[in-house]
Amino acid sequence: MQTIIPPSPPVLLPIAGSLVGFPVRRVYCVGRNYAAHAIEMGHDPDREPPFFFQKNPDNLLVADKAFPYPPRTTDVHHEVELVVALKSGGTDIPVEQAVDCVYGYAVGIDFTRRDLQAEAKKAGKPWTAAKAFEHSAPVSEIVPVEAIGHPVNGNIWLKVNGELRQQGDLNQMIWKIPEVISELSRLFTLAPGDIIMTGTPSGVGPVVRGDAVTCGVDGVAALAVTVL
Repeated sequence: MQTIIPPSPPVLLPIAGSLVGFPVRRVYCVGRNYAAHAIEMGHDPDREPPFFFQKNPDNLLVADKAFPYPPRTTDVHHEVELVVALKSGGTDIPVEQAVDCVYGYAVGIDFTRRDLQAEAKKAGKPWTAAKAFEHSAPVSEIVPVEAIGHPVNGNIWLKVNGELRQQGDLNQMIWKIPEVISELSRLFTLAPGDIIMTGTPSGVGPVVRGDAVTCGVDGVAALAVTVL
């Protein structure tokens, strides 16, 4: 069938050591998946069922490009996260089989309009305007599982202008990667091309125009972003 307007091109993320790209279907995000971050945001870090929200594929900002400070906010926060890229999916995926769906891993930043999020929380409204805005998810190149395996430990960190702001370890996740995939598949039908941002450690804070943000997951990938 022909289309009334030209269809949007797929969003492609770079793959380490490859000339082909990873086409993104959906972007899932895990909320408050590190205990210390849950506490700093005023929540109980007990292991309750995870909750999820989404960004749009075209919210992704490809590796090492500049991040334009968004409108309608004066308080944008950084949140560094391990990113999981899926090569397969399904529904009701058993925890024991979940990592078989993973193509590779990356590091990303969930930039958040914190003031808009706070207003939405207070009013009991969705977080869409706070989370799913243009360029709100810078992501590094994806590193295939064949190159690094499935990381369960590793330093995750973020610096602003060389100052360490966030630091944690992947083993501090409340819900581990196989559990996150399994739980997501009970709510949604996962598919090749889906990516999952798996939560952030404590230390989230504001960025301003001119800031140089660097972040990484040791043994996985690193990322550099300048705030415009």
